[in-house]
Amino acid sequence: MNSEQRVSEHYGKEGLEERILQALKRLGKDSVTPGDLAAMDEFHVGGLAATRELAEQMELRPGLRMLDVGSGVGGPARYFAAEHWCHVTGVDLTDEFVRVAQNLTRMLKLEDLAEFRQASALELPLTDGTFDRAYMIHVGMNIADKAGVFREVKRVLKPGGLFAIFDVMRKGEGTLRYPLPWALSEETSFVADVATYRRMLEDAGFRIEKERGRGEFAIQATERNVEQMAKNGPPVLGLQLLMGENTPLMVKNVLAMMKEGLVEPVELVARC
Repeated sequence: MNSEQRVSEHYGKEGLEERILQALKRLGKDSVTPGDLAAMDEFHVGGLAATRELAEQMELRPGLRMLDVGSGVGGPARYFAAEHWCHVTGVDLTDEFVRVAQNLTRMLKLEDLAEFRQASALELPLTDGTFDRAYMIHVGMNIADKAGVFREVKRVLKPGGLFAIFDVMRKGEGTLRYPLPWALSEETSFVADVATYRRMLEDAGFRIEKERGRGEFAIQATERNVEQMAKNGPPVLGLQLLMGENTPLMVKNVLAMMKEGLVEPVELVARC
């Protein structure tokens, strides 16, 4: 089994869509908005707030074609579609995530603006020079060959297009503690430092225009989530639907490593 197969196996969970629908039923939702799903489908540190702040760096306007690399169950793609009227194509390794993303998007009546495909980011089934923007949110930690992904993104972007990244990156020396949201062990965890990202982006033909460490923001956001879960338990429609019963420990481990300065979420925006 190669690393991509192991990553897909880590995320793929039978019955995910049914659990989401049951959670919506428990909440008494007759109609659903993207905001109703955000606690679950914005599957990254900082959640919807982090997606909004990344969007501010991307020079967006209605009608742009966007590529979501590692789109998960589709939260950010639906955000860019609903809030910015962009046309988004999401690509993900995990069949279950792609099916759920498609069905949730139809439920929200956003299927004309957001579509999803099962594929490897290392072999995008997409035409050269198709997209105005691309982004990758908490995906690089699962990709060993980041240089290969960056070359593929460069290939499918139009000249002058922007590529935005929001990944957890190494900040200090030390051993990562598992389980983590993206990995149960080192087998599927490929956390690199920001210097490695910069070098590989430049080698792929990108020019880095913006860089921002989000450590303080991420710590505060995660602490709030931990406090809320300790006080009220996990939200009915929360990350545990994706991550399972180890969710509190995974979040605790990420928070501890951020506070120790071992890892930090970082934004990078590069232009081709």
